[in-house]
Amino acid sequence: MSEGKGKRKSDARDKPRRRFNYDGTPIQRSIDGPSVWVTCVRGKERQAVGELYDLFGQLASELWPDSSLTTGGASIAEDSDDDADSDIEKAIAKEVSSMKRPRKEQRFANYQTSTSCFVVLSCKSPVDPVLLVTKHVGNVLEKGYTQRLSPISATCSTNLQEMKTMLIRLLQPFLSADEEKVFSYKIELRTRNHNTLSRPQIVQELATCVPAQHKVNLEDPEVFILVEIFKSTCGMSIVRDYYRLQKFNVMEIAKTEEPGFKPNEGRISQRMCEDLTGRVR
Repeated sequence: MSEGKGKRKSDARDKPRRRFNYDGTPIQRSIDGPSVWVTCVRGKERQAVGELYDLFGQLASELWPDSSLTTGGASIAEDSDDDADSDIEKAIAKEVSSMKRPRKEQRFANYQTSTSCFVVLSCKSPVDPVLLVTKHVGNVLEKGYTQRLSPISATCSTNLQEMKTMLIRLLQPFLSADEEKVFSYKIELRTRNHNTLSRPQIVQELATCVPAQHKVNLEDPEVFILVEIFKSTCGMSIVRDYYRLQKFNVMEIAKTEEPGFKPNEGRISQRMCEDLTGRVR
């Protein structure tokens, strides 16, 4: 081996990939399954994620109570303080007992989008993103770092055949709940960092998946098919009253609390929120 050849210089690819965020939550490498796609204030992506962890965590615990939170480790009775060795053994036993407890699975995980003003939080079962977001916008009282929320019930690659298959799968339980009902609908499409498929192509292909008796209504539809595309990932959900809920734009909803805003204009009542959450499940 010649002396002129040295070892390959290390670069950024040689560094181990970080598995956890700075707040201790796991880093998700790919968007997969139910999630909430969020636009936020530029430069405040990390703050928006922290804000949503708190808000969604509290809502999730109310909507889907976790019985495992009440379980605790076995208690260790304390003897007299005279026996120092016994106290040390008890302290060690207590430490080992706490280490053996099963780690509580996080309900939300942050996906690194590497895109300004855009973050994604995946949702673990039994969290329903549509129900979660609908409930949240009914509770908005003040502005934060979050701007718009997009609930995603399912994801797939940005391939027309896969997208059509996924939409059919999402439509089946929704339409079967009231088979005699004829809906008006609109396909609401939003794309980010994607230029492979054109908007007209996507909308026209997805429209073929909706049964013919249901009619398109671009002005005031009853049902919205939300389609979000980010790079090579497509997310979808089916919601109602999307316009009445200000397109899930929490900043617009928060304006209703500002001085000078006329009462009952654009305000999401608790009754309406409960009605919506009951129907979209």
